[in-house]
Amino acid sequence: MLTKNVAVPLAVIVFFRLRRHTEARSRLDEKFTVVIVLALGVLITPTPVGQGILDFLSQLVSGISQSSR
Repeated sequence: MLTKNVAVPLAVIVFFRLRRHTEARSRLDEKFTVVIVLALGVLITPTPVGQGILDFLSQLVSGISQSSR
């Protein structure tokens, strides 16, 4: 339950940070956004939604790698 309580506000922060124009960002601002996104990923991964996203991405990468052979 704590994971969902922390992940939702982080998702909102990421959404609003990524909506801003990219040319106005400093390197520190970009690094901060990356840290927030990584923290969100760590919090989402153990949830059923996170596992579904991971399964989907695994299948996508597998399909792409098989089609390039």
